[in-house]
Amino acid sequence: MLASQIAAALVVWAVWSYAIHPEAGAAPQCLAAALGALLGGWIWWLVDSWNGARLLSWLRQSSLDGAPDLSGIWGEASVRMRRWIRQTVQQAQQGDQRLNDILSALQASPNGVVLLDAQGRIEWCNQISARQFGFDAERDVLQSIGNLVRDPQFSAYFAAQDFTHDLVMAGRESTASRPVKLSVQLYGYGEGRKLLLARDVTAVEQAEAMRRDFVANVSHEIRTPLTVLAGFVETLQTLPLEVDERKRYLELMSQQAERMQHLVEDLLTLSRLEGSPPPSNTDWMSVAQLLKRCENEARGLSVTLTRKQGKPHALHFPDEASLAQAGEVAGASAELHSAFSNLLANAMRYTPAGGRIDVSWQRLPDGSARFAVKDSGLGIDPKHVARLTERFYRVDRSRSRDTGGTGLGLAIVKHVLQRHGAVLSIQSEQGQGSEFAVTLPANRVRAAAAVPALQSTAAQP
Repeated sequence: MLASQIAAALVVWAVWSYAIHPEAGAAPQCLAAALGALLGGWIWWLVDSWNGARLLSWLRQSSLDGAPDLSGIWGEASVRMRRWIRQTVQQAQQGDQRLNDILSALQASPNGVVLLDAQGRIEWCNQISARQFGFDAERDVLQSIGNLVRDPQFSAYFAAQDFTHDLVMAGRESTASRPVKLSVQLYGYGEGRKLLLARDVTAVEQAEAMRRDFVANVSHEIRTPLTVLAGFVETLQTLPLEVDERKRYLELMSQQAERMQHLVEDLLTLSRLEGSPPPSNTDWMSVAQLLKRCENEARGLSVTLTRKQGKPHALHFPDEASLAQAGEVAGASAELHSAFSNLLANAMRYTPAGGRIDVSWQRLPDGSARFAVKDSGLGIDPKHVARLTERFYRVDRSRSRDTGGTGLGLAIVKHVLQRHGAVLSIQSEQGQGSEFAVTLPANRVRAAAAVPALQSTAAQP
């Protein structure tokens, strides 16, 4: 543009000079030179405009490909623009990658994450939160969370704008039989935006409830015999009693003390089971010896429980031939004996005197083994079956205390079986008796023929 202006100025000067000094011979030459400069300037301007148009057309594209090959000032501008655009694109790609990495991390989080804008509308949510609240990650974008989460507690929490504490509310999948609890808390960030975190605290809430129930039950179980003992002690201290009456009081005190002793022993057993390492699967014991030991204890307990009725239970254990083929089982012998004995004791306590109790041991086709205790007792309402292994859970509290139970026997059985990879199944019907069956995995059972000969020789005197 500057060249064309200079050429135009030269033409004007040449014409003016010729008009003032027409006799000057150099005027035509000046005029020709000026016209040539003007023509060259216009040509340069056209070429320069064409290069600028090519560069502008390339800049309007969305791709770096196809950049024009220019020289001069436009070429320098093209190189610098291409470099700047490339750096900008790389920075944008890196930013997008970091954002995707952050969103992927939030997607993999075990907790629900929801990003809200300043108006409380959903900008993004992960799959966990979608399941917890029933969101659709695509459909519910920019929907107000207040319209989607209708829980009154959450509405009040969100409206109060006091997010210094969390809110424990029922989850969307919560039912009466299987409650689900969520811990929800909001955090502010950016310009009015909010981050919602939701954590499933069902297990924590259940553990806390179990802890409270456990403390309350232990306190109750111990307070009752302590009250009885304190009353008898006060009676013995303050009243003159006959020998027979004094003896009867002492017997009752002994019973209550024995009851507390059993309770403490069961609590210590549970504590030991929860804190000790898993039992080995290489320590083998004879099933025949284990069942014989259980049988001897069961017959003694039956006599004790039915002493007043005078007719013990009809106990039926596997015969000698069956026991000889029972093989061996791997695990902690003391724990398995405790579990089997508890099942037997439980059956006898809830079976009237003279009732029938059948004990069986069976190898299953898949290599596992099944130990079962079936009684002809009172039976259990099906609604209670699922909770029988809870600590201190009793179908009939008064009858449990009369039979001397602590309420921890089946809880001990459950822990022992879990440690051995075994499964407890319960079948019962009111008035028709019950069957408690233990299925031991195949890797903890072996046939008698599989016992190494070296061990058999070593066992001989």
